[in-house]
Amino acid sequence: MKTCPTVACISLKSVWLAALLLAPLAFLHADEIIFAGGGEVFIVDASEAAAGKLNKLWRWNAQEASDVPEEVKREFHHMDECKAVEQGAKLLVCASNGGCALIERATKRVLWRAKSRNAHSLDLLPGNRVVVASSLSGDHLEVFDLKGGATPVFKTPLRSAHGVLWDEARKCLWSLGFDELRCYTLAGWDTASPSLQLKSTHKLPDADGHDLRPVPASADLLLTSEHGVHLFDRDRATFRPHPTLKDHAKVKSVDIHPVTQQIVLSTWGATLRLFATEGTITFQDARPYKARWMP
Repeated sequence: MKTCPTVACISLKSVWLAALLLAPLAFLHADEIIFAGGGEVFIVDASEAAAGKLNKLWRWNAQEASDVPEEVKREFHHMDECKAVEQGAKLLVCASNGGCALIERATKRVLWRAKSRNAHSLDLLPGNRVVVASSLSGDHLEVFDLKGGATPVFKTPLRSAHGVLWDEARKCLWSLGFDELRCYTLAGWDTASPSLQLKSTHKLPDADGHDLRPVPASADLLLTSEHGVHLFDRDRATFRPHPTLKDHAKVKSVDIHPVTQQIVLSTWGATLRLFATEGTITFQDARPYKARWMP
């Protein structure tokens, strides 16, 4: 095997070290944010958007999708969730009209589709399954097989279910309801009749739970409620106010960049807030409901 000269190796290492040290100070050009709102999901370059240039690098609208039947398109009128999975190769989306889908980014092909009443969030589970948080008038969690189509294989009540997050490290599902955070383990997962088994319940500091996200490289969960933003330590099972966002009310989504720690926050308006590096992203023709960092 060939090795590089000592001086060249030192020079190369210096370049990479400098890049790593500078990365937290500003957006990397490749950073992207995915938005869900109205009838579409779209992706923009974060640095360009913060500078006022809102070029949609990618967009998906069910009304334009050839693989979504005409009678189903109305189920995707009000998009309210967008999550990148499998390192951004696929996107999980859902709408309050009930439409849920897994989309391949490169082709925009719908890989799976189902309907869940007032769907507000969803996440991938082990074994090619997906869980959906069905909010008000649904008030439950539903589990679907990605290869099994639109019929749920399991359902369990949860008042005003709004957030779901699979925790691979702890092998459990976190779910956010109206006034509680729940933790479920998987039961019978290798059978045709899987279920979610309730492990613990934690009363929220404030009612009307809405968004649930992980804090990168941390035991904390980030969650929003009617009057503020909170952190939940998964190992100690304790809540505390978020030091920067605790007084922000009616937050629809909040997400933290895994490298720069940049925070993007949406209150369902034409302007999104950026924290850590202060700034805003303003839209002229959209009101994004959720905003997420792409991997």
